[in-house]
Amino acid sequence: MFDKILIANRGEIACRVIKTARKMGIRTVAVYSDADRGALHVKMADEAVHIGASPAAQSYIVIDKIMAAVRQSGAQAVHPGYGFLSENMNFAAALEREGVVFVGPPSPAIEAMGDKITSKKLAMAAGVSTVPGHMGLIADADEAVKIASQIGYPVMIKASAGGGGKGMRIAWNVAEAREGFQSSKNEAAASFGDDRIFIEKFVTQPRHIEIQVLADQHGNCVYLHERECSIQRRNQKVIEEAPSPFLDEATRKAMGEQACALAKAVGYTSAGTVEFIVDGNRNFYFLEMNTRLQVEHPVTELITGVDLVEQMIRVANGEPLPFKQEDLKINGWAMESRLYAEDPYRNFLPSIGRLTRYRPPVEGPTATGIVRNDTGVFEGGEISMFYDPMIAKLCTWGPTRADAIEEMRLALDTFEVEGIGHNLPFCSAVMDHPRFASGNITTAFIAEEYPDGFAGATLDDATLRRIAASAAAMNRVAEIRRTRISGTMDNHERRVGDDWVVTLQGESYPVNIRADHDGSTVTFADGVACRVTSDWTPGQPLARLSVNGKPVVIKVAKIPMGFRMRLRGADLKVHVQTPRQKELAGLMLEKAAPDTSKYLLCPMPGLVVRINVEAGDEVQEGQALATVEAMKMENILKAERKGVVKAVKATPGASLRVDDVIMEFE
Repeated sequence: MFDKILIANRGEIACRVIKTARKMGIRTVAVYSDADRGALHVKMADEAVHIGASPAAQSYIVIDKIMAAVRQSGAQAVHPGYGFLSENMNFAAALEREGVVFVGPPSPAIEAMGDKITSKKLAMAAGVSTVPGHMGLIADADEAVKIASQIGYPVMIKASAGGGGKGMRIAWNVAEAREGFQSSKNEAAASFGDDRIFIEKFVTQPRHIEIQVLADQHGNCVYLHERECSIQRRNQKVIEEAPSPFLDEATRKAMGEQACALAKAVGYTSAGTVEFIVDGNRNFYFLEMNTRLQVEHPVTELITGVDLVEQMIRVANGEPLPFKQEDLKINGWAMESRLYAEDPYRNFLPSIGRLTRYRPPVEGPTATGIVRNDTGVFEGGEISMFYDPMIAKLCTWGPTRADAIEEMRLALDTFEVEGIGHNLPFCSAVMDHPRFASGNITTAFIAEEYPDGFAGATLDDATLRRIAASAAAMNRVAEIRRTRISGTMDNHERRVGDDWVVTLQGESYPVNIRADHDGSTVTFADGVACRVTSDWTPGQPLARLSVNGKPVVIKVAKIPMGFRMRLRGADLKVHVQTPRQKELAGLMLEKAAPDTSKYLLCPMPGLVVRINVEAGDEVQEGQALATVEAMKMENILKAERKGVVKAVKATPGASLRVDDVIMEFE
């Protein structure tokens, strides 16, 4: 077995590999850029080597710099993680020439399957059903438009060397094909150092289901069942689960056997994933093969009990697989929510900054399941604009799908993140969505269910009552603290009062509260009562309560006459007032928000790539005004209505903050 492995990656996947290597008694070497000097993976590794400037194109994807780090550290093997150089055949070949083991497939297999164009041609030659498309290279935007029109809209424009949603666009017409081609090309060059683009038909109402394969150097190949990855936004996976709620055993077996056959045909070894689109009749079509570990691999590990990173290392060491296909059973259900540094209330735009609070839920067995959190950050650390916005993967396991979802609901409510915008509220809202709970999902789920973006979840009356009862009980504790009452419980009740009005989400609930040594009974005006128990004390940012015997976890902060409460995807201002205070509050005027309609404001921290207009230009609704790059993604800012540009305040190359003015209109 290897004594030392270098991890040619960063963030949560580098930390993930370090954990398994440590368990196996293998020393680890981290690499880091300027921005990652204090990163968690650097702290966790046994050694660390600096490899260059912050942009990935000057550090993490420069083969010569990684090779220099390998030589300097004396590492015998390199694990590439995912992204960056993980599917770069030149990198694998460079390691082979150096006599260093690549913890992944041989370079010919990467060449054959890592490139989306080549892999589709090979799959077609092998008789695998593939999505219609143009498999040749595309020279420019004019050719892209011509090909897209021949295939028929909508089409998917994709980077040949891409992954993780980078360099991907859906085009529904000529204008979007032209615009999407250039943006995909730019993103591909920045993310992978390879700007080749291809186009395929976009299948509407598809499900994205992938098969995890594992092959050794002795001719053995198994599939570890499937993962459903249909909850996507901008072609980027958000929620994954294993197994799929849609597949039957016959389809699962057919997809698995086809995935293994394809892997064997190209001499594949190590862990890899064969991705399929599955239609409503369970017909499946090969999309691509990812010749690396997938982001969502933890859900497979949770339902199979197999440590995929360990098996990758053992396969790279020449060991045969320790199990056969018949040994790999599906045990229970697993969910994964990707925590992204993206603000769901600002159309999921990237968010950067310092993590002033980062408290994941406790990992390990719970009363009814398992919680796991793969992360690469820590409280006080900084989220940089240079890399992917994903900062953690929260996973849960339960005996059934419903159990896994309920575990995830509680885990999401428990997860404390402050200092940046993040998508935890959105993940919570998905978990509570009836359509998701039913398993009736497609890759269009987010676009169909949140067509106007995400403005927070709207909670039902039963949930609102649980929150109202919780707020009333917490307010009583806060009032006792505030008035510094001491003595008997009777004194408490006389001084604090029993009657309150709880207002939240536009609803007002008059309540009466009675407390005893074990908790509080909150009675609503219609006679319905809720029993609330908790050990919460004022100032704690997380309140764990029991309402009528059911757990409720709320992120809480004090506001005038109440609390800011966050749970189940909702961000609520909850006012707890006496009846007289409520009456007087109704007479207060609301402060109007400032008018920013005459300005184009930067929606996220980022770098101005281009400005498309000049002062004096007349612009039309939907016209591209500027492009801002953040976290390796290009964001095209378009005019919301017709107007005339009065002044341009930003220039290409400028670094902007949120709400910095890019241009002003007359």
